[in-house]
Formats: sequence, structure tokens, C-alpha cells
Amino acid sequence: MIHVYYGNGKGKTTAALGLLLRAYGRGRTCVLAQFLKDCPTGELSALDRLGVTVLRGKAPGHMFAKDMTAQELSETRRVHNENLSRARELSFSAPSSLLVLDELMDAISLGLVDECNVQKLLWDAPEKLEVVITGHKPIDRILELADYVTEMRKVRHPYDRGTQGRNGVEF
Repeated sequence: MIHVYYGNGKGKTTAALGLLLRAYGRGRTCVLAQFLKDCPTGELSALDRLGVTVLRGKAPGHMFAKDMTAQELSETRRVHNENLSRARELSFSAPSSLLVLDELMDAISLGLVDECNVQKLLWDAPEKLEVVITGHKPIDRILELADYVTEMRKVRHPYDRGTQGRNGVEF
């Protein structure tokens, strides 16, 4: 089944990783592919200790795609497409697995991952594979395929008052 968590609220990645931990705790093979993210986080340290496969990365230098040069965008696109291909390979080969594609919808919207490969992955997914997709703005073609769709809506966030992300809470 396909799960989608989207919206401008906090908790999309947290919900996806909660499901990943639940699946891992029940013996499933789990793969996390993160798009548009390359900063170290607490959950990545924990997943590393557990031995969960994590695929991530983008061109070094800038935090946001809007600040990247054409060369950095091209390198990020290459890394993202390689990670998507590797995530497919790893999760399709396991008899019962969970694949988290974190911030995938944003990467698609920015043209930083090949949407045709994403659609092929979703259409070809083995019956026992659970796929979790996150992002800020929904993509109708993905929502149509999804079995679970959850919108995370921000009502209030300390960032709006100038509070920066906090270690162990936001990252």
C-alpha cells in the first residue's frame, strides 16, 4: 500500500519514520531515501545504530534548491535518481519491506527526480511492499495511487516567532 503525508505542518517525516520503526520492529526490511536533505539528524543516528539502510544526499553547498547553481541542481538530480533506483532495488528484493521516500513530492515538483521513474516504481511495487511518500505540496498523480493520505496542517509553530530548530526536536 502507498501512504502519503503532506502539508505545511510539522510531523511528516516523524510519522514516516515512526511507521518505519514499527515495521523494522516487526522484522520487515526497511529503506529510507531522503530527498533534498543532507544535514545530520538524531533519527539518522538511531537508524544507523539499528542498521537501517538510509540513502540521501544532494550537491554540497546550499541548503535550498533555489540557492543552487545549475551545476549543483544537475548533481542533485543525479544523486536523487541514483538513490531512487537503489531504494527500488533494495526494497523490491525483500519479501516484506517498507520504503520511505521522504520529501519526494518536493523533489518531483522542483524537477530534481525523474517522475516517470517514481510512477514506474509505484506501479511495479511488489504486493507486500509498503511505500511512504512525504512532501509539502501534494501531487495529484501520487494521491490517486495512494491508499492512505494524511494532510499535516500547521496551526502554530515556534519558528514563526523566530525560534530556530532545536536539536532532538526538529532535527
